[in-house]
Amino acid sequence: MSENAQALVVYESMFGNTEQVAEAIGEGLRSKVEAEVVRVDRAPDVLPDGLDLLVVGGPTHAFSMSRPSTRDSASTQGTVVMPSRVGIREWLDRLRPDDGTAILATFDTRVTKVRKLPGSAAKAAAKVLRRRGVGVVAESVSFYVEDSAGPLSEGELDRARAWGASLVARVELRGTETTDPVVQPRRSR
Repeated sequence: MSENAQALVVYESMFGNTEQVAEAIGEGLRSKVEAEVVRVDRAPDVLPDGLDLLVVGGPTHAFSMSRPSTRDSASTQGTVVMPSRVGIREWLDRLRPDDGTAILATFDTRVTKVRKLPGSAAKAAAKVLRRRGVGVVAESVSFYVEDSAGPLSEGELDRARAWGASLVARVELRGTETTDPVVQPRRSR
């Protein structure tokens, strides 16, 4: 990655847990690159020129990215930290394809007691972005909360910071020959 490399972390959060994880990932990224952390309702519909890394995350609702109905249901469980009218699903639908320069990592938050259930907001978001021509640099990662409204499980913010820092190293490998199964080559358009 160049000296002036730029990363953008876009997140959706209902109760503030995913927001905390996004901020921790941003801290990890900032160890080596410029990184901005943005709520999904304030995220650009066109990726900025010169963007090197896009990190997208949100809570797993009903085995995937949230929907208006699942966000409405979640809002009855406690005070929400951002408007529920838009989530990463809607943002990804509006997002215009980029010029092929940004690469991607996705994360989600999920309740600890259902960690082995199938479905993931992070994997669903990665699938949508791959279809749009953005390559995946890292496997999707889940961070855990004790209950729907939180709190985060012990050690998750440290794990998020470390994951953010590790993304920089993986991005630096882009363009080099590697057999690391986590680093996947970008798809051409």
